[in-house]
Amino acid sequence: MTKLPDENSKRFIAVLNKKVEPGRTMNALGHMTAGLAGGSGNADEMCFLQYKDKNGGTHPNISHYPFIVLKADNSNKIRMVRNECLARGIPFSDFTSTMTVGTSQEQQDTTRSTSEEELEYWGIVMFGSTQELREFTGKFSLYQ
Repeated sequence: MTKLPDENSKRFIAVLNKKVEPGRTMNALGHMTAGLAGGSGNADEMCFLQYKDKNGGTHPNISHYPFIVLKADNSNKIRMVRNECLARGIPFSDFTSTMTVGTSQEQQDTTRSTSEEELEYWGIVMFGSTQELREFTGKFSLYQ
C-alpha cells in the first residue's frame, strides 16, 4: 500500500455567496468543482482515491484532502479571494450570475459582455497549501 501524503498539508476550499439561494449555490459548487478538478491538470496532486467496500464495489475518485465550504457576505468578498488566487498562482474556478442565463453559448456571450467589476460572484473553489489558503480565507465562517 502506498503511503499517503499528510492530509492536512493541502485542501480544497469553496467560498460561496450567502445571498444566493442554496439550490443555485449547490449547482454553482458542482460546476466549479468539476471545472477545477477537470481543468487544472493537478489530478495527481489532488490525490483522488478509489475506495473499496467489503463486497468489492468501488467508490471512485474521492480526494484524500479535506474539502472545506465557507460563506462570504457578498460578491465583492469572493472577488477579493479570486484576486488573491490570481496573485499567488493558486488554481481556482469561479462562478458568476452570467453563467446561469440560457445556453452555454449565451452564458459565454453574456460573461464576455460584462466587465469584471460588474460580475456578481456566486462562489469560488480553489486547491492548494492549507497554510497559504488560510492566509486569505481564514476570516470566513463555515457555510451552514
